Amino acid sequence: MQIHEIDSLKRQAAEAAVAHVESGMIVGLGAGSTALKALECIAERLAMGTLTGILGVPCSDQVAADARRLAVPLTTLECHPRIDLTVDGADEVDPQLRVIKGGGGALLREKIVAQASKREIIIVDERKLSARLGEKWALPVEALSFGLRAHVEYIERLGAAVEVRTRADGSPFRTDSGNLILDCQFGPMEDPERIAGALERRAGVVEHGLFLDLVTDLIVASPAGTQHRSR
Repeated sequence: MQIHEIDSLKRQAAEAAVAHVESGMIVGLGAGSTALKALECIAERLAMGTLTGILGVPCSDQVAADARRLAVPLTTLECHPRIDLTVDGADEVDPQLRVIKGGGGALLREKIVAQASKREIIIVDERKLSARLGEKWALPVEALSFGLRAHVEYIERLGAAVEVRTRADGSPFRTDSGNLILDCQFGPMEDPERIAGALERRAGVVEHGLFLDLVTDLIVASPAGTQHRSR
C-alpha cells in the first residue's frame, strides 16, 4: 500500500471518529500520525463553525504544539479531570479491542488521558489489526533510567528481547517525562494480562503500552470503507 493510500485511510478513520465529537466537549487529543488527522478534522470544523466550545487535552508536548498551530483551544486535566471523549491511534489491535500503544513514546500520558475519558475511540487502518498482540509490534515500556540494567533483565526473564530505544543520532530516546523507552519483543502474546500484571509489579517500570480495558470504540479504515466496533 502506497503512502498516499495510507494517508487517505487514516483520514477516513479520523473523520469517522470526529463525527462523534459534539460542541462543548472536553476532548482528549491522542499522539501519532493517525491521531493528528483527527486533530486536523477538529480544527477544520472549529474554523467552519460546525463545532464550537471544544477544549482539548493533549497527550504529549508535540500534540499541544500541533493544537496551538491549528488553533484548537487547550485545557488540562487539572482544570477538567473528566474527559468526554478521546480520539487516539494504536500500533496494534486484537479482536478483543486490546491494543499496543507507545510507538511514538507518549504511552504514559496517553494512558492517563484514556483513564480519565468516558469514551476512548481508537482509529487505525487495517494494517494495525492482528490475531494476537505482539505479532507485529514490540511492546513499549516506559522505565526510569535508575536501575536500567535490572529493569531490562527482569523483562527478559518474562520472555522478551529488550532494546533501549534511541534517536537517530544514537542518543537515548527520552519521553516528555524524562524517562526511557524499552521496546520489548514478546512475540504473539497468549496472555497480555499476565504480562501487564508482571510489569506493573516492577518498581522502576513507570508504565507499559498495553491498553487492555480502556478502548470503548474501534474505527478501522480499509479500501472497502470504515468499520466501527464498540465494546
